[in-house]
Amino acid sequence: MGIFKHGSHVCRDFSGTENREQRRDKMLKEFKEFAMRGNVVDMAVGIIIGAAFGTIVKSLVSDIIMPPIGLLLGNIDFTNFFAVLKEGAATGPYASLADAQKVGAVTINYGLFANTIISFLIVAFAVFLLIRQINKLKRQEEAPPAEPTTKDCPYCLSSIPIKATRCAHCTSELRAT
Repeated sequence: MGIFKHGSHVCRDFSGTENREQRRDKMLKEFKEFAMRGNVVDMAVGIIIGAAFGTIVKSLVSDIIMPPIGLLLGNIDFTNFFAVLKEGAATGPYASLADAQKVGAVTINYGLFANTIISFLIVAFAVFLLIRQINKLKRQEEAPPAEPTTKDCPYCLSSIPIKATRCAHCTSELRAT
């Protein structure tokens, strides 16, 4: 809402142009404050590291874990475990999943699904270990403070042992508390 003069009269403009600009500027300022907050930056870093960790885990599963398992099961490559739902341009059997997909066959890729489940379990276990360590640190921080070993003399305000019955500095007799 703007205010303008029309002749000798003061009129109000209800078109909202000034108000929209102020709201936009305020919203941009709020967004900038939000985006520059530590939590948002930390979250962005976490997402980036999480994505990188995901690629590492995928490589671990497909390149390190699954080949020995396949070898133990008789040189089986889990990535080539699939079921053909519909033949492609060339009829099967297909030697590999890549061959089936190349000719347009519709497949259920349960070998890739098994790899994905193993990847998920590794990531979930890693996150579990991380959260477990964070919770241990929090519990250590929340530990109750140690019992005090000294107290102040109510007469001279000197620090004396908690079990003292007489102040060593001013020799005042202390009441038992």
